[in-house]
Amino acid sequence: MFVTILTPELGLVRARAQGLRKPGAKLAAALATFAESDVILVRGKESWRVAGAILVENWFTRLDRAEPRTRAARVSTLVLRLVAGEMHDPGPLPILRGFFDALTTLPENAHEALEILAVLHILAVLGLDGGEIPGGPSTFTLPFLAEILKNRTSYITRINNGISASGL
Repeated sequence: MFVTILTPELGLVRARAQGLRKPGAKLAAALATFAESDVILVRGKESWRVAGAILVENWFTRLDRAEPRTRAARVSTLVLRLVAGEMHDPGPLPILRGFFDALTTLPENAHEALEILAVLHILAVLGLDGGEIPGGPSTFTLPFLAEILKNRTSYITRINNGISASGL
């Protein structure tokens, strides 16, 4: 089975992990959806292979309601769709980490703006948006989110333009 991993050194990597579906698999918890883990990767002849992994944070359990999980899935899926192969830019990792953390701590009425801001930062990292974005790539605070909501329509237009520019 192949897993997609965002790393701070290598960026986005697809790696083979053997035996994940077997009952009692050692790596299953560390390589679950929305898991943040310390992973040991080995470069093989044709692809990466997971040699070991230790779970650091299970974001799936911290995102304990359907609405935050849906938003996390949409943003994560967008990253996977925009990056066709491996990407040697670690930029999306702090964005997703900050986004997941904010989904668990900020009130639900801020989640729409939070998703918009995360997508804008991801598009900027991938070179698909060059406009001004409130805050840093992993800064998701209520003042920045209020700015996003105030100009929601223009930000969504920028997102749509960025996705169109990607060819998706």
